[in-house]
Amino acid sequence: MSRRKSIRASVLRSSTATEDGQERKSARTLVACALISCALFCQGPVDGRADDSPEDSVLRIYLPREVTIRDNCLRLGQISIIRSNPGDSGLVAKASEIALGRISMPGQKIVVDRSTVLSRLACNGISASKVTLTGAEKVTVQKQQRIVKASEFVELASSFLKENPAAGSVCQADPIQTPKDLILPALTKDVRLSPHLVEGGATSQAKVQVEVLADGKAIGAGEVTFRLKYNGRTAVTLAEIPAGAVISPENVKIEKTVSDYPEPVNWSPPYGLIAKRRLPANTVIRPDMISLAHSTVIVKRNQTVVIRIEMPGLVVTALGNAIQEARAGECIKVRNTDSQRIILCTVNDDGTVEPVF
Repeated sequence: MSRRKSIRASVLRSSTATEDGQERKSARTLVACALISCALFCQGPVDGRADDSPEDSVLRIYLPREVTIRDNCLRLGQISIIRSNPGDSGLVAKASEIALGRISMPGQKIVVDRSTVLSRLACNGISASKVTLTGAEKVTVQKQQRIVKASEFVELASSFLKENPAAGSVCQADPIQTPKDLILPALTKDVRLSPHLVEGGATSQAKVQVEVLADGKAIGAGEVTFRLKYNGRTAVTLAEIPAGAVISPENVKIEKTVSDYPEPVNWSPPYGLIAKRRLPANTVIRPDMISLAHSTVIVKRNQTVVIRIEMPGLVVTALGNAIQEARAGECIKVRNTDSQRIILCTVNDDGTVEPVF
Protein backbone atom coordinates (compact mmCIF):
# COMPACT_ATOMS: atom_id res chain seq x y z
CA MET A 1 0.00 0.00 0.00
CA SER A 2 2.75 2.41 0.96
CA ARG A 3 4.63 1.39 -2.18
CA ARG A 4 1.69 2.45 -4.40
CA LYS A 5 1.55 5.86 -2.72
CA SER A 6 5.25 6.53 -3.33
CA ILE A 7 4.92 5.62 -7.03
CA ARG A 8 1.90 7.95 -7.37
CA ALA A 9 3.84 10.81 -5.75
CA SER A 10 6.82 10.24 -8.03
CA VAL A 11 4.61 10.43 -11.13
CA LEU A 12 3.05 13.67 -9.92
CA ARG A 13 6.45 15.28 -9.33
CA SER A 14 7.64 14.26 -12.84
CA SER A 15 4.53 15.72 -14.46
CA THR A 16 4.99 18.97 -12.54
CA ALA A 17 8.64 19.24 -13.60
CA THR A 18 7.71 18.69 -17.28
CA GLU A 19 5.12 21.44 -17.21
CA ASP A 20 7.60 23.85 -15.58
CA GLY A 21 10.18 23.12 -18.29
CA GLN A 22 7.69 23.77 -21.07
CA GLU A 23 6.70 27.06 -19.48
CA ARG A 24 10.34 28.18 -19.26
CA LYS A 25 10.95 27.18 -22.93
CA SER A 26 7.90 29.16 -24.06
CA ALA A 27 9.10 32.19 -22.13
CA ARG A 28 12.52 32.02 -23.82
CA THR A 29 10.87 31.75 -27.22
CA LEU A 30 8.75 34.84 -26.55
CA VAL A 31 11.82 36.82 -25.46
CA ALA A 32 13.73 35.81 -28.62
CA CYS A 33 10.83 36.87 -30.84
CA ALA A 34 10.63 40.20 -29.08
CA LEU A 35 14.37 40.81 -29.64
CA ILE A 36 14.14 39.94 -33.34
CA SER A 37 11.17 42.29 -33.77
CA CYS A 38 13.12 45.08 -32.17
CA ALA A 39 16.08 44.39 -34.43
CA LEU A 40 13.92 44.51 -37.56
CA PHE A 41 11.58 47.39 -36.80
CA CYS A 42 13.20 49.43 -34.05
CA GLN A 43 16.85 49.39 -35.16
CA GLY A 44 18.50 52.81 -35.38
CA PRO A 45 20.42 53.90 -38.55
CA VAL A 46 23.65 51.97 -39.07
CA ASP A 47 25.19 54.50 -41.44
CA GLY A 48 24.11 58.00 -40.60
CA ARG A 49 25.98 59.39 -43.64
CA ALA A 50 23.20 58.60 -46.07
CA ASP A 51 20.17 57.50 -44.00
CA ASP A 52 19.75 60.13 -41.25
CA SER A 53 16.30 61.64 -41.22
CA PRO A 54 16.11 65.10 -42.75
CA GLU A 55 15.16 66.58 -39.37
CA ASP A 56 18.42 65.35 -37.76
CA SER A 57 20.68 66.29 -40.73
CA VAL A 58 22.34 69.65 -41.23
CA LEU A 59 22.68 69.21 -45.03
CA ARG A 60 20.41 67.45 -47.49
CA ILE A 61 22.09 66.75 -50.86
CA TYR A 62 20.37 65.38 -53.96
CA LEU A 63 22.56 63.75 -56.64
CA PRO A 64 21.25 63.47 -60.25
CA ARG A 65 22.47 60.73 -62.59
CA GLU A 66 24.04 63.04 -65.21
CA VAL A 67 25.16 66.67 -65.12
CA THR A 68 26.58 69.02 -67.77
CA ILE A 69 28.71 71.94 -66.58
CA ARG A 70 30.17 74.98 -68.33
CA ASP A 71 33.52 75.17 -66.50
CA ASN A 72 36.45 72.78 -66.33
CA CYS A 73 36.43 72.67 -62.49
CA LEU A 74 33.86 70.50 -60.73
CA ARG A 75 32.24 71.86 -57.56
CA LEU A 76 29.65 70.20 -55.39
CA GLY A 77 27.16 72.99 -56.00
CA GLN A 78 27.38 72.39 -59.77
CA ILE A 79 26.57 68.69 -59.69
CA SER A 80 23.98 68.52 -56.89
CA ILE A 81 21.09 70.29 -55.15
CA ILE A 82 22.01 71.28 -51.58
CA ARG A 83 19.49 72.23 -48.89
CA SER A 84 19.91 72.92 -45.14
CA ASN A 85 17.92 73.58 -42.02
CA PRO A 86 16.84 77.17 -41.32
CA GLY A 87 19.78 79.22 -40.09
CA ASP A 88 22.46 77.07 -41.83
CA SER A 89 22.55 78.87 -45.20
CA GLY A 90 26.25 79.66 -44.73
CA LEU A 91 26.97 75.93 -44.63
CA VAL A 92 25.23 75.49 -47.98
CA ALA A 93 27.50 78.13 -49.54
CA LYS A 94 30.57 76.42 -48.07
CA ALA A 95 29.54 73.00 -49.32
CA SER A 96 28.73 74.37 -52.78
CA GLU A 97 32.32 75.54 -53.26
CA ILE A 98 33.94 72.19 -52.42
CA ALA A 99 36.08 71.08 -55.39
CA LEU A 100 35.57 67.55 -56.75
CA GLY A 101 38.01 67.43 -59.69
CA ARG A 102 38.81 68.94 -63.07
CA ILE A 103 37.98 68.09 -66.70
CA SER A 104 41.30 68.16 -68.54
CA MET A 105 40.40 67.19 -72.12
CA PRO A 106 37.48 67.56 -74.54
CA GLY A 107 34.88 64.83 -74.27
CA GLN A 108 36.14 63.63 -70.88
CA LYS A 109 33.58 62.30 -68.39
CA ILE A 110 34.09 62.20 -64.62
CA VAL A 111 32.10 59.90 -62.31
CA VAL A 112 31.53 61.11 -58.73
CA ASP A 113 30.04 58.62 -56.24
CA ARG A 114 28.54 59.13 -52.78
CA SER A 115 31.72 58.09 -50.96
CA THR A 116 33.69 60.79 -52.76
CA VAL A 117 31.10 63.42 -51.82
CA LEU A 118 31.12 62.42 -48.13
CA SER A 119 34.93 62.29 -48.09
CA ARG A 120 35.26 65.79 -49.55
CA LEU A 121 32.68 67.12 -47.08
CA ALA A 122 34.59 65.61 -44.18
CA CYS A 123 37.84 67.16 -45.43
CA ASN A 124 36.14 70.53 -45.27
CA GLY A 125 34.89 70.07 -41.71
CA ILE A 126 31.37 68.84 -42.42
CA SER A 127 30.76 65.53 -40.66
CA ALA A 128 29.21 62.74 -42.70
CA SER A 129 26.80 62.02 -39.83
CA LYS A 130 25.12 65.35 -40.46
CA VAL A 131 24.53 64.77 -44.18
CA THR A 132 21.63 63.08 -45.93
CA LEU A 133 22.30 61.92 -49.51
CA THR A 134 19.45 61.16 -51.89
CA GLY A 135 19.16 60.50 -55.59
CA ALA A 136 21.67 58.53 -57.65
CA GLU A 137 24.56 56.47 -56.32
CA LYS A 138 26.88 58.02 -58.93
CA VAL A 139 26.91 61.26 -60.93
CA THR A 140 28.39 61.35 -64.44
CA VAL A 141 29.75 64.82 -65.18
CA GLN A 142 30.82 66.22 -68.56
CA LYS A 143 31.51 69.66 -69.90
CA GLN A 144 28.96 71.45 -72.03
CA GLN A 145 30.25 71.40 -75.60
CA ARG A 146 29.31 71.39 -79.26
CA ILE A 147 30.08 68.32 -81.38
CA VAL A 148 30.46 68.26 -85.16
CA LYS A 149 29.45 64.68 -85.97
CA ALA A 150 31.35 62.57 -88.49
CA SER A 151 28.07 62.19 -90.39
CA GLU A 152 27.96 65.99 -90.87
CA PHE A 153 31.43 65.94 -92.44
CA VAL A 154 30.45 63.08 -94.78
CA GLU A 155 27.14 64.64 -95.82
CA LEU A 156 28.68 68.01 -96.62
CA ALA A 157 31.66 66.46 -98.45
CA SER A 158 29.33 64.26 -100.54
CA SER A 159 27.19 67.23 -101.56
CA PHE A 160 30.29 69.25 -102.44
CA LEU A 161 31.71 66.41 -104.57
CA LYS A 162 28.44 66.07 -106.50
CA GLU A 163 28.49 69.77 -107.34
CA ASN A 164 32.25 69.78 -108.05
CA PRO A 165 33.16 66.34 -109.43
CA ALA A 166 36.82 65.39 -109.77
CA ALA A 167 36.10 64.44 -113.42
CA GLY A 168 33.16 64.87 -115.74
CA SER A 169 32.57 61.13 -116.09
CA VAL A 170 32.29 60.41 -112.34
CA CYS A 171 29.01 58.62 -111.68
CA GLN A 172 29.43 57.41 -108.10
CA ALA A 173 31.40 58.37 -104.98
CA ASP A 174 31.45 56.10 -101.92
CA PRO A 175 33.10 57.28 -98.66
CA ILE A 176 35.81 54.84 -97.53
CA GLN A 177 37.57 56.94 -94.86
CA THR A 178 35.72 59.30 -92.52
CA PRO A 179 36.91 61.56 -89.68
CA LYS A 180 36.02 61.28 -86.01
CA ASP A 181 33.57 63.57 -84.24
CA LEU A 182 35.07 67.01 -83.60
CA ILE A 183 34.41 68.46 -80.14
CA LEU A 184 34.25 72.25 -79.95
CA PRO A 185 34.28 74.46 -76.85
CA ALA A 186 30.85 75.37 -75.50
CA LEU A 187 31.37 79.09 -76.03
CA THR A 188 32.27 78.74 -79.72
CA LYS A 189 30.05 81.02 -81.80
CA ASP A 190 29.42 81.55 -85.51
CA VAL A 191 30.60 78.07 -86.52
CA ARG A 192 30.78 77.45 -90.26
CA LEU A 193 31.91 74.44 -92.31
CA SER A 194 33.88 75.05 -95.52
CA PRO A 195 34.65 72.10 -97.88
CA HIS A 196 37.33 72.01 -100.60
CA LEU A 197 38.86 69.36 -102.85
CA VAL A 198 42.34 68.07 -101.95
CA GLU A 199 44.52 67.93 -105.06
CA GLY A 200 46.59 64.88 -105.98
CA GLY A 201 46.12 61.29 -104.90
CA ALA A 202 45.01 58.22 -106.79
CA THR A 203 42.82 58.54 -109.89
CA SER A 204 40.26 56.18 -108.40
CA GLN A 205 39.90 58.29 -105.23
CA ALA A 206 38.99 61.83 -104.22
CA LYS A 207 39.58 63.63 -100.93
CA VAL A 208 37.46 66.44 -99.58
CA GLN A 209 38.63 68.42 -96.57
CA VAL A 210 35.99 70.21 -94.50
CA GLU A 211 37.38 73.09 -92.44
CA VAL A 212 35.59 74.17 -89.26
CA LEU A 213 35.66 77.97 -88.91
CA ALA A 214 34.71 79.96 -85.83
CA ASP A 215 34.53 83.72 -86.11
CA GLY A 216 36.41 83.42 -89.42
CA LYS A 217 39.31 81.38 -87.96
CA ALA A 218 40.02 77.69 -88.61
CA ILE A 219 39.67 75.68 -85.39
CA GLY A 220 39.58 72.16 -86.84
CA ALA A 221 39.03 70.06 -89.93
CA GLY A 222 37.75 66.68 -91.10
CA GLU A 223 38.87 64.84 -94.24
CA VAL A 224 36.66 62.40 -96.15
CA THR A 225 38.09 60.00 -98.77
CA PHE A 226 35.82 58.70 -101.53
CA ARG A 227 36.20 55.79 -103.95
CA LEU A 228 35.17 56.99 -107.40
CA LYS A 229 33.34 55.17 -110.19
CA TYR A 230 33.42 56.41 -113.81
CA ASN A 231 31.13 56.04 -116.79
CA GLY A 232 32.92 54.44 -119.73
CA ARG A 233 32.56 52.47 -122.96
CA THR A 234 33.97 49.15 -124.12
CA ALA A 235 33.99 47.28 -127.44
CA VAL A 236 32.61 43.72 -127.27
CA THR A 237 32.75 41.20 -130.10
CA LEU A 238 29.40 40.09 -131.51
CA ALA A 239 30.85 36.98 -133.13
CA GLU A 240 34.21 35.27 -133.41
CA ILE A 241 36.78 37.46 -135.19
CA PRO A 242 39.71 35.65 -136.81
CA ALA A 243 43.27 36.96 -136.56
CA GLY A 244 43.96 39.65 -139.16
CA ALA A 245 40.28 40.54 -139.62
CA VAL A 246 39.18 44.15 -139.62
CA ILE A 247 37.11 45.44 -136.66
CA SER A 248 33.80 46.91 -137.85
CA PRO A 249 30.27 47.70 -136.56
CA GLU A 250 29.18 44.35 -138.03
CA ASN A 251 31.33 42.27 -135.68
CA VAL A 252 31.69 44.59 -132.64
CA LYS A 253 29.20 46.42 -130.41
CA ILE A 254 29.85 49.35 -128.04
CA GLU A 255 28.57 48.94 -124.46
CA LYS A 256 28.38 51.42 -121.58
CA THR A 257 30.22 50.37 -118.41
CA VAL A 258 31.14 51.60 -114.93
CA SER A 259 34.85 51.51 -114.15
CA ASP A 260 37.26 52.41 -111.34
CA TYR A 261 39.25 54.55 -113.78
CA PRO A 262 38.21 57.31 -116.17
CA GLU A 263 37.91 56.64 -119.87
CA PRO A 264 40.94 57.81 -121.91
CA VAL A 265 40.36 61.21 -123.47
CA ASN A 266 41.15 59.96 -126.99
CA TRP A 267 39.06 56.79 -126.76
CA SER A 268 37.11 55.90 -129.89
CA PRO A 269 35.53 52.72 -131.26
CA PRO A 270 38.24 50.42 -132.69
CA TYR A 271 36.68 50.37 -136.16
CA GLY A 272 39.21 49.82 -138.96
CA LEU A 273 41.83 48.20 -136.70
CA ILE A 274 43.11 44.65 -137.16
CA ALA A 275 42.70 41.76 -134.70
CA LYS A 276 46.14 40.47 -133.65
CA ARG A 277 44.71 37.06 -132.71
CA ARG A 278 41.46 35.16 -132.75
CA LEU A 279 38.82 36.88 -130.66
CA PRO A 280 35.91 34.69 -129.42
CA ALA A 281 32.37 36.07 -129.26
CA ASN A 282 31.50 38.31 -126.24
CA THR A 283 35.15 39.26 -125.73
CA VAL A 284 35.93 42.72 -124.37
CA ILE A 285 38.51 44.13 -126.74
CA ARG A 286 41.65 45.47 -125.05
CA PRO A 287 44.29 47.65 -126.71
CA ASP A 288 46.80 44.78 -126.80
CA MET A 289 44.40 42.67 -128.90
CA ILE A 290 44.30 44.99 -131.91
CA SER A 291 46.70 46.98 -134.06
CA LEU A 292 46.70 49.45 -136.93
CA ALA A 293 45.91 48.17 -140.37
CA HIS A 294 49.04 47.41 -142.41
CA SER A 295 50.04 50.19 -144.77
CA THR A 296 51.36 49.51 -148.28
CA VAL A 297 54.99 48.68 -148.90
CA ILE A 298 56.75 51.77 -150.28
CA VAL A 299 60.33 50.42 -150.33
CA LYS A 300 61.02 47.05 -151.91
CA ARG A 301 64.05 44.82 -151.52
CA ASN A 302 67.11 45.83 -153.65
CA GLN A 303 65.37 49.08 -154.55
CA THR A 304 67.61 52.12 -154.91
CA VAL A 305 66.69 54.69 -152.27
CA VAL A 306 67.84 58.16 -151.36
CA ILE A 307 69.63 58.40 -148.00
CA ARG A 308 68.78 61.83 -146.68
CA ILE A 309 70.24 63.68 -143.68
CA GLU A 310 68.66 67.04 -142.93
CA MET A 311 69.88 69.48 -140.29
CA PRO A 312 69.33 73.21 -139.81
CA GLY A 313 71.08 74.88 -142.74
CA LEU A 314 72.40 71.59 -144.15
CA VAL A 315 71.01 68.76 -146.30
CA VAL A 316 73.16 65.73 -147.21
CA THR A 317 71.98 63.04 -149.61
CA ALA A 318 73.43 59.78 -150.89
CA LEU A 319 72.27 56.70 -152.76
CA GLY A 320 71.79 53.27 -151.28
CA ASN A 321 70.21 49.89 -151.88
CA ALA A 322 67.42 48.59 -149.58
CA ILE A 323 68.27 45.16 -148.26
CA GLN A 324 64.64 44.50 -147.27
CA GLU A 325 61.15 45.84 -148.00
CA ALA A 326 59.46 48.20 -145.59
CA ARG A 327 56.50 50.48 -144.97
CA ALA A 328 56.51 54.09 -143.80
CA GLY A 329 57.84 54.43 -140.27
CA GLU A 330 59.62 51.06 -140.26
CA CYS A 331 63.37 50.59 -139.89
CA ILE A 332 65.37 48.76 -142.58
CA LYS A 333 68.97 48.05 -143.46
CA VAL A 334 70.41 50.04 -146.40
CA ARG A 335 73.77 49.54 -148.16
CA ASN A 336 75.51 52.82 -149.00
CA THR A 337 76.40 52.68 -152.69
CA ASP A 338 79.65 54.67 -152.31
CA SER A 339 81.05 53.16 -149.09
CA GLN A 340 79.30 49.78 -149.27
CA ARG A 341 78.59 50.14 -145.55
CA ILE A 342 75.28 48.86 -144.20
CA ILE A 343 73.40 51.36 -142.07
CA LEU A 344 70.04 51.29 -140.25
CA CYS A 345 67.50 53.76 -141.58
CA THR A 346 63.89 54.82 -141.01
CA VAL A 347 61.57 54.91 -144.03
CA ASN A 348 59.88 58.28 -144.61
CA ASP A 349 56.43 58.75 -146.19
CA ASP A 350 58.01 60.02 -149.42
CA GLY A 351 60.14 56.86 -149.85
CA THR A 352 63.43 58.37 -148.71
CA VAL A 353 65.32 56.89 -145.75
CA GLU A 354 66.95 58.61 -142.80
CA PRO A 355 69.89 57.10 -140.88
CA VAL A 356 69.26 56.21 -137.27
CA PHE A 357 72.05 57.51 -135.06
